[in-house]
Amino acid sequence: QVQLVESGGGSVQAGGSLELTCEITGDTSRINCMAWFRQAPGKEREGVARTSTTVSREAYSSSVKGRFTIIRGVTENTVYLQMNSLKVEDTAVYYCAARTDGYCYGVPDERDFRYWGHGTQVTVSS
Repeated sequence: QVQLVESGGGSVQAGGSLELTCEITGDTSRINCMAWFRQAPGKEREGVARTSTTVSREAYSSSVKGRFTIIRGVTENTVYLQMNSLKVEDTAVYYCAARTDGYCYGVPDERDFRYWGHGTQVTVSS
């Protein structure tokens, strides 16, 4: 089993920055892909960014590309989401997710991820 816990959410003004942290415990040796998703009120959950544990290759949604960076920790039991130039429309609950099978490629699709954290709220005000 794999457990994920997010932290670092909060409130910030538009243009500001936040860094989210995802701590991963359990059988982490089998993880091949980690990702961040978000869900805004009244909207479906969307993939934001993902990183592979085997190759140095990241992918981002078009809505965050150039502003957000997904970073794997040194131990690979931690993954971060550095968010810069935040916009009001970035307001959402942000989730960390991991998978242990398949390919880690492209903008993450929630159907491919088995393990999820409980989320952390990010609120951006104008």
